[in-house]
Amino acid sequence: MVTDQTRTAGSDPPDDPGDLLPEDSVLTLEEYLDMHAAVGHRTRYEILYRLVHGGEMSPKELEAALDVDNSTLHYHLNELLDVGLVEKRQRTERGQDGLYTYYRATVFGEVTLTDGVEALIRGEGEFDAMYDSSSS
Repeated sequence: MVTDQTRTAGSDPPDDPGDLLPEDSVLTLEEYLDMHAAVGHRTRYEILYRLVHGGEMSPKELEAALDVDNSTLHYHLNELLDVGLVEKRQRTERGQDGLYTYYRATVFGEVTLTDGVEALIRGEGEFDAMYDSSSS
């Protein structure tokens, strides 16, 4: 894929990519990279996709939506939790089935999905439209 190689005066990138972060950044470059790596797995991407576009979901709802077993689901949920893309909440009231757990995307999860992977997918469509010779 061709990228825009034009630069304006004074816009040279820093030698160290970590210098792109603001001084008061809440995350390190490694933490941002871990977030992007986490959504690089299809199952984790699908979990995050459903939480961003469908809202908060229980493990049972996610299992049914993704057609995965409980242990696989929880492995991938824990990976997303560890990097901060997903958070879980438990209802403190005990019902007859115990505590209820729900998962939802964090702000970082939403941005990683919508401004990351989905932006790349949208970009492909825009790129194809720009260079589609059949519309001339």
